[in-house]
Amino acid sequence: MAEQLEVIRNERKQYIVVKIGNEQYGIDISYVDNIVRMQKITRVPKAQSYFKGVINLRGEVVPVMSLRTKMGLEADVFTNASRIIILKLEQQGLFGVIVDEVKEVVTLGTAEIEKSGQSVKSSGESFINGIGKNGEELISLLDINTIIDDRENI
Repeated sequence: MAEQLEVIRNERKQYIVVKIGNEQYGIDISYVDNIVRMQKITRVPKAQSYFKGVINLRGEVVPVMSLRTKMGLEADVFTNASRIIILKLEQQGLFGVIVDEVKEVVTLGTAEIEKSGQSVKSSGESFINGIGKNGEELISLLDINTIIDDRENI
């Protein structure tokens, strides 16, 4: 029984580590459907500034947002390393988020994650739900649901 409790307490999750600006962020891999190279994004008139438009992914129209703009950082600068991470949520379906670079996949246990008290906020909502410790590196773990929920305003 105590062993089962320990396993539950130290549940391990995989995160895709991405770079946005000079910071590293982790995205829970269970939300990730695909990672694609930058491609032509078709603008949508009168959309929020962070909503960059839509892309055609295997015949499906997928909305794309800039995490940089959403978090109040400087504008996107697209390079060969820039990627669109296609996320899949049950309620919203597919959508893409632009990141500067995809670094690696890490596995973190609950023991390596500190719940975040202060974090990047926009309109009173927190985009970070914890800080992961991967060796000497700190990775801000993105709360995908909070970031995407605001997508309804597009």
